[in-house]
Amino acid sequence: MAEFRLRKTTLVIEEIAHDGGPAPEKPRLRGAILALVQNPFAGRHVADLQGAMDDLKPLGLQMSARLIAALGGKEAVDGYGKGAIVGSAGEIEHGAMWHVPGGYSMREHLGESRAIVPSAMKVGGFGDQLDVPLGHVNAAYVRSHFDAMTVGMPDGPRPDEIVFVLAMACGGRVHSRMGGLEAWQVKGEDGLR
Repeated sequence: MAEFRLRKTTLVIEEIAHDGGPAPEKPRLRGAILALVQNPFAGRHVADLQGAMDDLKPLGLQMSARLIAALGGKEAVDGYGKGAIVGSAGEIEHGAMWHVPGGYSMREHLGESRAIVPSAMKVGGFGDQLDVPLGHVNAAYVRSHFDAMTVGMPDGPRPDEIVFVLAMACGGRVHSRMGGLEAWQVKGEDGLR
């Protein structure tokens, strides 16, 4: 069992009240929660990392629950994404350990969510930021929800740490007008449309 000792978490909520043009009826919400943890695999190659995904599930569930609550509940959330910044003594595959515990924790708490969870990861240094992609929770083709949220921690990751990120949104981009499938047209049958 791998131990991902938690150093700190950060919760960020953005209220987007204006983006050129008229103000929306209500602000769009975008939020992220970041967990800065020790990387138990830093500085060495470990052939089998898959078991570590199970070790990260409780962290994913805790983070997901906190973020959903901060955004006003699961009924409001219709966009999501995830990511990781691996410290320089780690490798990109250590960020990939977040795919299952990060994505599935959001799905578990949000209920019906069929679309793939967009993801970004990188090996980075102290204070690096990550553009976490966002997409609609039930239909990957909803263009209004193509977005990204830039996040980071000023004091991490240290070389032997990882920043794990979950991001969510309530609504599409303010003034979205690029056509395509609209959120109200989603059937939610296949994760695409």
